[in-house]
Amino acid sequence: MSITIDRLLAPKVLDAQKYFPVITITGPRQSGKTYLCRHLFPEYRYVNLEDITFRALCAQDPTGFLDSLGKYVIIDEVQNVPDILSMIQVRVDEDKDRRYILTGSSNFSLLQSISQSLAGRTALFTLLPFSLKEIDGMSQDESIDNILLQGLYPRVIADNMPSDLYYRSYYNTYVERDLRDLLKVKNIVAFDTFIRLLAARVGSEFNASALAREVGVSSVTIKEWFSILMTSYIVFPLQPFFRNISKQLTKMPKIYFYDTGLLCFLLGIDSKEKLESHHLRGALFENLAICELLKRSYNEGKEPRLYFYREKSGIEIDAISENGSELHLYEIKSRASIQADDYKNMNDLESKVSQPVRKTIIYDGDTISTSAVNIREI
Repeated sequence: MSITIDRLLAPKVLDAQKYFPVITITGPRQSGKTYLCRHLFPEYRYVNLEDITFRALCAQDPTGFLDSLGKYVIIDEVQNVPDILSMIQVRVDEDKDRRYILTGSSNFSLLQSISQSLAGRTALFTLLPFSLKEIDGMSQDESIDNILLQGLYPRVIADNMPSDLYYRSYYNTYVERDLRDLLKVKNIVAFDTFIRLLAARVGSEFNASALAREVGVSSVTIKEWFSILMTSYIVFPLQPFFRNISKQLTKMPKIYFYDTGLLCFLLGIDSKEKLESHHLRGALFENLAICELLKRSYNEGKEPRLYFYREKSGIEIDAISENGSELHLYEIKSRASIQADDYKNMNDLESKVSQPVRKTIIYDGDTISTSAVNIREI
């Protein structure tokens, strides 16, 4: 039976709607964008441009199609007909009472079109799968291994769909639909090899040349494919943190996935028993923690300013959040206890920067202060 789970982003969307004629929400397919919009604005007319009929009508006559919908409209997957954005601009400039709610699951292409047509007229938000705070108390098994395995997509959490069934369908549909549309990928087998190799490198630095050798394609192709995965909200790069520090720093981004359930599927992990003994369990926990930090910013209506730090000597800090003049440093540990040297690298970086610094351990133990928090309470 499906259950309703309130989204932390909802108040930000409602507040922005008072000031902007257009609200744009991007995020992965099936992250809950449509449900959120229809729940917050039930009186609005709803159309989905994934529907071939609507898409054809919109493409043939954007002006007539838009005018037929009325003054209050939710338009789903608007990136399918980007020409309609220019007409939305015209209509909201003509009539300040019009309101449009737009969603899209292709971030780069949609945001590029938005910046050209609706600059200054739309508030932009990102909705990712559920955060741990949003699902607190919703699952019978709230162990971290179960969370890592099932992921945080709404169909799995709210509809109790078995995670292996869900992610197999999600991935196969993504490959068959989005890949062919985004870049006309012809060698699906090679791409499948690429994404599974990428999954095996979660939490590691992205090295296009090494991946190209293993997949048997050019490094240019690997970079194009990685861009596709970013565009469709499958993976994201975490960029390195740079400051005027004397040590040599790494310059390559690290690889993370937007959801650990899909990541487990790609790694062939289909049970808690396999996960508990898997050599990448620590990396999966780290991936979950990084995603929670991202979601915290997005759910507050903010753009994340999140990085990692690594010196070529081996000193590393898992995540750094830049908040004004302050740096918040995070070490991520998949265990339930804190050890004496867990703060060592953070203390080392603190001595090298001039900004105020906060230090936090994210782990699977009890929250004892702001310096050590359970991953569920980020």
